[in-house]
Amino acid sequence: MKYNFFRKKWVVVTLHAICWTVLFSLPFFLRATYKKEKHPPQPDDAAMFYFYLVSSSIWVALFYLNAYMFLPLLLRTKKVWQFISLHILALAAVYFLHSLYFSLFVKHMPFKAENFFIYNIFTYLFIVASSTAYFFLLERQQSIILSQARETENLKTELLFLRSQVSPHFMFNVLNNMVALARKKSDLLEPSLIKLSSLMRYMLYETDEQKVPLEKEVEYIQSYINLQQQRFGKNVQVYSSFGSIDNGNEIEPMLLIPFVENAFKHGTGIIEDAIIKIELKVEKGMLQFIVSNKYNDTLNNIKDKDSGIGLNNVRRRLNLLYGSNHALLINKKDSWFTVSLQINLH
Repeated sequence: MKYNFFRKKWVVVTLHAICWTVLFSLPFFLRATYKKEKHPPQPDDAAMFYFYLVSSSIWVALFYLNAYMFLPLLLRTKKVWQFISLHILALAAVYFLHSLYFSLFVKHMPFKAENFFIYNIFTYLFIVASSTAYFFLLERQQSIILSQARETENLKTELLFLRSQVSPHFMFNVLNNMVALARKKSDLLEPSLIKLSSLMRYMLYETDEQKVPLEKEVEYIQSYINLQQQRFGKNVQVYSSFGSIDNGNEIEPMLLIPFVENAFKHGTGIIEDAIIKIELKVEKGMLQFIVSNKYNDTLNNIKDKDSGIGLNNVRRRLNLLYGSNHALLINKKDSWFTVSLQINLH
């Protein structure tokens, strides 16, 4: 935020004005160190003072001409001689303006070409060198900004792609559930379709946002659990616990559901006493989400082609979104598969 403040136009203009004022005020501060009685006023003092102001304005103009016109032209055309010619013309223009001012306003001091080059050539080179350094500093800054913008866009694109993968993968599993209920001619098919429509409504209209309220994501997970319980009935025991959630906590949509989906996918079927445990709680902005399911090594070694898409997907999204502000632990022990996720929501 502080860096963006210094990129505002009015701030940049103010800083430039301060720098030029300080730079061109230095000779006056240095002259103040001499005693006035040793340097009595001269007839052309006023004219020379205004000459200094005019000359300073010329150097400022040269600084920005070199930075915003001469150097960009050199980089575009790659014509070094053209660049040198422009500076010879600029130096000639400075010479002409100085001589014109002397002929009009300075009566007691003749304008001499050798004096012009002695007193101004190093100033000219200093202004050009400073302007060139300023130009490349701007180029570097713009390069960094462009690189950051591209990185941000790439991350957004990748996140949108990863999020778009979640919905089809989820819908594929849910539609399989519907097919199973239809084959059984189960009375649960109609309420399951109603529940599915509410899930689809969330997926279509809520997940376009960068973040959603955590309570909506929890409602979505609870609806998914209910849908799966309608399918499996007493064949799977599901224990879910969702603690109180403070208003204001937000999370990336569709971020938690792959863990629950994975538990139902690999924790059901030919598994003795299938059990799935889901726990979510938030304390002081710290989300803790634990999903556990019993699994069978023999059965889980035979996987379909899209197995693991959900977990790999969500792991990548967590790294992109939360970085070091999250911790994901996956553990297999004593026929239990446990996923423990911790996210600092603030």
